[in-house]
Amino acid sequence: MTDLLTRSSLLLLTTALAGASALAQTPPPMEAPAPPQEETEIVAPGAGGLAADEIVVRGTRIPNVIRATPSIVSVLSTAEIARTGEGDIAGALKRVTGLSLVGGKYVYVRGLGERYSSALLNGLPLPSPEPLKRVVPLDLFPTSVISSSLVQKTFAPSFPGEFGGGVINLTTRSIPAERFFEVGGSIGGNSVTTGLLGYTYFGSRTDFTGFDDGTRRLPSAIRDANRSGRRLEVGTDFGLPFVQAATASLVNTPTTLIQKNPNIPADMSLGFAAGNSWDVGDNRFGMVVSGSWDNGWRTRGGLQQTAFGVTSTPDGKRGLNPDQDYRFFSTDNNVQVSGLLGLAFEFGEHKIRATNFFVRDTLKEARMQRGLDTVNVGDDDEILRSFTSWFERQLFTSQLVGEFRFGDLSVTARGAYAESGRKSPYERSDSYRFDARVNDFVNDLTQNGNFARIAFSDLQDQVIGANLDAAYKLPLDRPVTLSAGYGFFDNQRQSERRDYRYVRANGAALPLEVAQQRIDYLLSDFNVYTYGVVLREVSGAEGATFYEAGLRVHAGFVQFDAELLDGVTVTGGVRYEDATQTVNPRGVFATDPPLPQTRIDRGYFLPGGTITWNFKEDMQLRLSGSRTIARPQFRELAPQPYLDIDTDRTAFGNQFLVDSQLLNADGRYEWYFGESDRLTLGGFFKRINNPIETVPFESGGTFLITYANAPRARLVGGEIEVVKQFPLDGLGIGLLEARRLLVNANYTYTRSRIRVREGDTTINTQGQVLPASALFIDGIPLSGQSDHLANLELGLNHRDRLSEQTLLIGYASDRVTQRGPSGTPDYRERPGLQLDFVWREALELGRTPVELKFEARNLTNTRFEEYQALEDSRIFQNLYERGRTFQFSANFRF
Repeated sequence: MTDLLTRSSLLLLTTALAGASALAQTPPPMEAPAPPQEETEIVAPGAGGLAADEIVVRGTRIPNVIRATPSIVSVLSTAEIARTGEGDIAGALKRVTGLSLVGGKYVYVRGLGERYSSALLNGLPLPSPEPLKRVVPLDLFPTSVISSSLVQKTFAPSFPGEFGGGVINLTTRSIPAERFFEVGGSIGGNSVTTGLLGYTYFGSRTDFTGFDDGTRRLPSAIRDANRSGRRLEVGTDFGLPFVQAATASLVNTPTTLIQKNPNIPADMSLGFAAGNSWDVGDNRFGMVVSGSWDNGWRTRGGLQQTAFGVTSTPDGKRGLNPDQDYRFFSTDNNVQVSGLLGLAFEFGEHKIRATNFFVRDTLKEARMQRGLDTVNVGDDDEILRSFTSWFERQLFTSQLVGEFRFGDLSVTARGAYAESGRKSPYERSDSYRFDARVNDFVNDLTQNGNFARIAFSDLQDQVIGANLDAAYKLPLDRPVTLSAGYGFFDNQRQSERRDYRYVRANGAALPLEVAQQRIDYLLSDFNVYTYGVVLREVSGAEGATFYEAGLRVHAGFVQFDAELLDGVTVTGGVRYEDATQTVNPRGVFATDPPLPQTRIDRGYFLPGGTITWNFKEDMQLRLSGSRTIARPQFRELAPQPYLDIDTDRTAFGNQFLVDSQLLNADGRYEWYFGESDRLTLGGFFKRINNPIETVPFESGGTFLITYANAPRARLVGGEIEVVKQFPLDGLGIGLLEARRLLVNANYTYTRSRIRVREGDTTINTQGQVLPASALFIDGIPLSGQSDHLANLELGLNHRDRLSEQTLLIGYASDRVTQRGPSGTPDYRERPGLQLDFVWREALELGRTPVELKFEARNLTNTRFEEYQALEDSRIFQNLYERGRTFQFSANFRF
């Protein structure tokens, strides 16, 4: 499957480059004016797109997109995305009212956790290449390929029924207004990373491209052992010579040895985008191609602590002491390669578009920990641990969308095929313990705190989706449109994880002189054959080695849009979804016990409706209500461990989760008092039955995270947004002539509470029915939800040319990341305040237009802080400096 994805990616990028070359050969015009602003294009679920603006007859000063949308939405156009200066769509979306960005890539709607947010591409579902997250990491999408981003905050029956906080619909560029060919690049750095000390390991010679050269391929001897269905260890199935040969076949030093790099390189990126359109008789054909390569570095250093319980002092005070207390230092190298090929054909009132998108995101990490582990080792001897890893995330999707209009009848057909995967070969970890006898750290492979491990994991997703929607405008005096549609979605997953531990074949500890060796010498071929250091497979010790999963959904909806009175429109309907979700874990050895299987077979009627009162030309009021669902995801159900690379914690699924059901109510007042000025004020309420929450559990002296259904939760909140432009021509200041001041401010307040009553129950990973109060406290907030989200954008924009200086201020209040273990307080993250500055300027080099951009991020130097607090005590699960980031980029347009 991975080879297929790689071939697909190379084919796509080759085609994209060829297309770019063809477009570049088109004769340029006599002049090179600034590119015109293209009309905001949105391809969303349902028929007819957003063209039915004739339903609203009074809102002449309301923007077309907002006026034509019967739901509560926020829209980022191409110009607004560019103004943020962000290189990916995740960064741009964090400026939208009610959206928060977590980990630099996951966008949460209204502060809710990631399981209540989803993403669509051109109205079709996207699989996530990250198995630990339900939401698609939107940092995978460069802003250059996105025409618009619509954030739908209220449910419409034409949208998928898994609708919690909202859905983000990305529309790719299709037919450009004129020919363009752009080439650009950037260079930048971070104040705690670039040019400073970091940790790295060699890996392979082609790691800088994001593709391994074959160094990390699983050796044939281990592949043969896996196919045999027998556990790789010295015993009756495999003799010592075979296991020694298999162990020695692993690539050792390039994947194991961490080295200091005194000068971490700068961040760099290269990319191109090209497009053109041609008239074919009375019809029009368009093509857009793009490709990009981005290579970035991040160094982190700080604290990682864990408390296994609450302590008490003689005077009765309660507090927290770190039972695991590590100082850590890590360096990540993140390489992203992407390519897009979009084709579109307009004929008459019809349009067909084909979109092919590929992205590969690779993370190479080297990490060291040093500190105390009083639970597993004791409070006397320090532990020194090292980790090396290589995580490949890859997504390829091919879509075909046809929008047809036959007078009053509109028909939209969509089809998509997607493959995504996550592969982690040579995931190594080792641990040394300080020994006072030799005044050094040793690893004899047997004592507590002494080990060497290696793991290989491979996850592959395949998605097929199709929709057929139709809308008909009835021949009545008042506009009334009826629409209906059918959708099919099929997602199949296979996931395998193989874990191995290095041991001595005879079970004895290594001699002290050998145990002192550095890790690549310790695992060298010499020690394999001299001291019998060999692999022992421990796959399945902490869950299923392999699982298959599937989700098949058949959906249908009916909906109407009607103007009942002058200025009053009603949109309503119902969606029915019948879904079968399965997760079938299984062992791969004859001695593996059977594991519980999951099958959720449910059908839901999901009504939704919105009333819009356009009571003045520039004002309207919307009220909306709906019922939606949130299904548990495969990774939340599968009993297989995965390392969350964002938190350095291991997650484990719960096969006994059930669907969450949501009741939603929203209202919003909108006032558009200028060409691009607006004031919106809204409120929302949600009641969630069986919300899925992150909870911890202990296994072998280590805390893992898993999931459980809380009984119920309620969420209430409000949001306000103000956008205003002030002309500065009349101030008499030369530098400000022909400029406007843009003020864009938004604030969202959200209050959520989990409710637990006497008699409420939940089910743990062992299938035991427990009192819900054993895992949840009545009144605690939902995980992932910030009470306060605020953004302020202050920008100077030139009226006649591209010259923008923008100050961006963002704030998110503390949010729960997971429930605390063993009666300890919840883990909380403190996002805090972040200040960014972006300067965009256009000039000409000869006849070549150039856009220059300077970015300064996190000027407040806000650090990452995840903590637990109890009375006067506080410990930090993750605490490190994020540093200030500066980047300069240039984009040439031919």
